Amino acid sequence: MYAVFRTGGKEYRVSPGDVVRVEKIPGEAGAGVEFHHVLAVRKQSLTVGTPLVENARVTGVIVRNARTPKVRVLKYKRKKQYRRTIGHRQAFSEVLIKEIVTA
Repeated sequence: MYAVFRTGGKEYRVSPGDVVRVEKIPGEAGAGVEFHHVLAVRKQSLTVGTPLVENARVTGVIVRNARTPKVRVLKYKRKKQYRRTIGHRQAFSEVLIKEIVTA
């Protein structure tokens, strides 16, 4: 059994028991979360939504909220004395998928 759902502008294929990293979700570790933008579900046969599967949802629990390692970005223009260094750390949430519900 698996489902494909959308959150944070990305699509994820998950099964119950999977831990998936998604864009940061409001909530503390241990809080329950539901994803309603389910695009496809496979139990016995594949059900594809148009665009979403009716009355389907993916439920889970937030395991932790964290940030990725820093990525350094360097801007440079030769012969112009121009240099800029900036960094970026993307926030994410790890979610443990509990169940896939279809009605």
